[in-house]
Amino acid sequence: MNHPNPDPEPERTTGLEPGGGVPPGETPPAESSMSEAGPRETHNPPKGWAKAPLAVILVLAVVIAAFFLAYALVLIL
Repeated sequence: MNHPNPDPEPERTTGLEPGGGVPPGETPPAESSMSEAGPRETHNPPKGWAKAPLAVILVLAVVIAAFFLAYALVLIL
């Protein structure tokens, strides 16, 4: 594959001073993107929690809350 150079050519880019600087008031040249710059994504997992792990966490939280509620009631009585 032949990929173009993403850097601008100073001799062909308008508005550049010698050495590649940009004079005041001039908009710098736009950055070109490279094709295939990032890794190829072959698997994109779904977002969010699955129902089973979320249910297990909620049940565990309710059991722990019930234990501490019962423990507090035993201490009061």
